[in-house]
Amino acid sequence: MFRLAHVSDVHLGPLPDVTYRDLASKRMVGYVNWQRNRRHIMQDGVIGSITADIKAVGVDHLAVTGDLVNLALDGEIELARLWLETLGPPEEVSVVPGNHDAYVPGAFDKVCRFWGPWMTGDGRNAPSDRHAFPYMRVRDKVALIGVSSARATAPFMANGFFREDQSHRLGGLLDEAGRQGLFRVVMIHHPPVRGAVTQHKRLFGIGNFQKTILRHGAELILHGHSHEPTLYWIDGKNKQNVPVVGVAAGGQAIGGSHPAAQWNLLEISGEPEAWMLRLTRRGLSGPTLPVGELSATDLIGGPDAAVAVVTAGRVGVTGTGSRP
Repeated sequence: MFRLAHVSDVHLGPLPDVTYRDLASKRMVGYVNWQRNRRHIMQDGVIGSITADIKAVGVDHLAVTGDLVNLALDGEIELARLWLETLGPPEEVSVVPGNHDAYVPGAFDKVCRFWGPWMTGDGRNAPSDRHAFPYMRVRDKVALIGVSSARATAPFMANGFFREDQSHRLGGLLDEAGRQGLFRVVMIHHPPVRGAVTQHKRLFGIGNFQKTILRHGAELILHGHSHEPTLYWIDGKNKQNVPVVGVAAGGQAIGGSHPAAQWNLLEISGEPEAWMLRLTRRGLSGPTLPVGELSATDLIGGPDAAVAVVTAGRVGVTGTGSRP
């Protein structure tokens, strides 16, 4: 059995010192939002509790699906690298960037330089820009494929982008992993389904992404961005339904408008044509309670698994961790 942890949207704080020059950009909007809201609901002690629980439970690998920082300041990007080092060596932790990691022009390139070891495919050089994505790592019987949807956007926008060039490269990696009989996990920051977030936060290229999965196949999609522990289904190859799993923000304190911090434990076993996948959500359930199990369900195979109900829009959704 391969045990994969999934966290996202940790939004590490506090912010380093900010100069007037730093704020002469979209960062002004983000800085005001941080001071008024995020600094109260995104707390370092929370993500510390989450990562401590991951280590206590014990996993084989950790997937981090973006938004490690807030304004993509140089000091934040460096701090995030130090945080990644506490999680484990790059071989045991896989990262994809989020929109806050590419908050302003130039930030994405700095992220690639600082976080490159955690965003590098097997036998490849560290990424230098967005054209290095997607990357693939093989661990045991699992292929971890990291896609980038991150790009600097205008103020008050938090969209992601998945274009044709990345679609072609993703299709090639999915085919390669399929030929090897691997369980294929695709990691992306923005949810690749319609209606998961508001329009100013949505992914452009949802159709491209879903067509790629339909044509080439995958077993699991992991995402962040919504700050919600959601479960969707999209069509995969050979009429298979592919689970699309979101997670609550890893730095979210109790009492906000979104669920308090959680992490996902994905337990993968079996063989091609007979895979088994169990999702357990662990997180904070009260202000004085430690991190614990919140729900568990079999997504693929297993005694509790059921046939996914797919709506006319070809997507089913539930925020409870059970099948729709």
